[in-house]
Amino acid sequence: KVMILLQLFAEFFKIGLFAVGGGLATLPFLSELALRTGWFSLEDIAMMLAVSESTPGAIGVNMATYTGFNVARIPGGLCATFGLVLPSIIVIIIIARILNTFKESAIVKAIFSGLRPAATGLIAAAGVGVLRIALIRKSAAPWFQWIHWQGVILFAVLAVLMFTVKKIHPVCYIAIAALVGIILQW
Repeated sequence: KVMILLQLFAEFFKIGLFAVGGGLATLPFLSELALRTGWFSLEDIAMMLAVSESTPGAIGVNMATYTGFNVARIPGGLCATFGLVLPSIIVIIIIARILNTFKESAIVKAIFSGLRPAATGLIAAAGVGVLRIALIRKSAAPWFQWIHWQGVILFAVLAVLMFTVKKIHPVCYIAIAALVGIILQW
């Protein structure tokens, strides 16, 4: 049991260390971990993303806790979650100590100018992956049945509303999507 706890800690520590850009940036790493370990499926990631976007907490932390708990109950959840957040804690402490000294440094500015597009790329890749999981079905049926049409329509309606009606809080869109899913049993 100690070995699985160490493995959970190590795997999520690596994700926390390299997933620059926040919770959504963890999705490509989580997908790779799912395929490599079998601790959870790609569908579990999509479900956890939906839960995480509907509840307080970051996707990475929620996924680490969920995975750790499923693999090794409460100790597993604690190890995986701590492993994920520890790199951020270490980096924040280091940055807080040295940022004031080097904030005008050309090297520091160059590092941040490189990290921004990298984080954007990770988040975009995660978004495409979530779209693929949410809107495309894996099936041997004809190509036109591969698309989850109800999901595409809901996505399109909510996207148009989000870009045209600026006064509605994003939580309302999440609630609307959840209600539509419940009512239509998607």
